[in-house]
Amino acid sequence: MAEKEKIGFVGLGKMGHPMVKRLIDTGYTVTVYDRIGERMKELAASRALVADSSKAVAISADVVITMIPDDRAIEAVALGKEGILESAKEGTILIDMSTISPFASSRVAEGAKKRGVKYLRAPVSGSPKFAEAGILTLFVSGPEEVYQKCQALLGTLGQKLFYVGAAEEARYLKLLINMIVGTTAMIVAEALTFGEKGGVDWIKMLEGLGGSVVASPLIGYKVQPLKDRNLPPTFTVSQIAKDFDLALATGKALSVPMPITSTVSQFLEIMKATGRGDLDAWSVVFLMEELAGIKKPD
Repeated sequence: MAEKEKIGFVGLGKMGHPMVKRLIDTGYTVTVYDRIGERMKELAASRALVADSSKAVAISADVVITMIPDDRAIEAVALGKEGILESAKEGTILIDMSTISPFASSRVAEGAKKRGVKYLRAPVSGSPKFAEAGILTLFVSGPEEVYQKCQALLGTLGQKLFYVGAAEEARYLKLLINMIVGTTAMIVAEALTFGEKGGVDWIKMLEGLGGSVVASPLIGYKVQPLKDRNLPPTFTVSQIAKDFDLALATGKALSVPMPITSTVSQFLEIMKATGRGDLDAWSVVFLMEELAGIKKPD
């Protein structure tokens, strides 16, 4: 059996932490870094090796994976003075699994090419529980031969792998999917409020929705939490609002009209402005009830 690659991993947040644990549990040696030291201590107890910078992570790694929040972070982590590309040896593979803009990603690609580093874009879809179980969905773009080489590693983290092109295609696919996720939450919120105001029983309405022609895996995940009126934050308002901002900025640069995405973005901003940024994105259902006079704000 071939020896597993040495992995460096930068970004140990809600998704990165369980992803690292999954890699360690499946036999990979993983060196980690996060600007929040406590996160590294937790993983050190699970046999992760700890580095003191992104640059240090890359020194001995065959593959460096990044899972970080936004464009500014990826450029600092990859391209900064203490970044990955400062120390990565020629032939190292950099896999970024964050949700970032195609434009920031292309700047990382340019920097990687100059250093002889091979670069895959592999944004993920799924929750922390999916990450723990290794059943994320991964959208991958970059050099196809690098994707083929990394399939076993990527398959440790994801159950479904979609290779979609040689450049930034995975970035566009992830953003358009999140546009649909947020827009679905918004129209469901509007529709449920319409039905509730019309006197339809809440539980029966959700059962009908979940068994109807418009049912989908996404809606199916939310039927029971909505019945219970308890939505644990799996994908927060602030997170999806960031992705909508990325999509809108990208759409503007491409001259793509995005009226629906723009409208949903405004409702996400209302949620953030009223202190609900850390709630699950589907909590927009409760905002719509308030606006319709069904529920009053606390």
